[in-house]
Amino acid sequence: MKKFNIVIDTNVIVSALRSKQGASFKLISLIDENLFEFSLSVPLVLEYESILRRHLDEKIYSDTDINDFLNFLCKVGHKRKVYFLWRPFLKDQKDDMVLELAIESNCEYIITFNKSDFVGISKFGKEVLTPSEFIKKLQEKK
Repeated sequence: MKKFNIVIDTNVIVSALRSKQGASFKLISLIDENLFEFSLSVPLVLEYESILRRHLDEKIYSDTDINDFLNFLCKVGHKRKVYFLWRPFLKDQKDDMVLELAIESNCEYIITFNKSDFVGISKFGKEVLTPSEFIKKLQEKK
């Protein structure tokens, strides 16, 4: 059975590391279960790193913790190189970067809390889901 291929927006990564209670944490916890594939690019990993270092409590997460987490993502994620840019398509160029990765990796879904930031991406055959919507889709597929 074909696995879903997704791109995970930065806000989901931050949310997962801020709380173990929500769907974001569950989604990140499922990465190692081999239930879906997710794609990464160097620019997206650099954005993850920049945002995590700015927004996470240093008393809880050390630089080593963040590096270990990013190394884990890089180890299990599908590394992609984006050769063709679609900019500007969305309001925010960082969202364009996520869309371009989604197009290049031929993923079905972009997982984010900011669905309104990705209006119009159905033109590229992509759908935007929140973490909880994606988890529900995974459960339906079983």
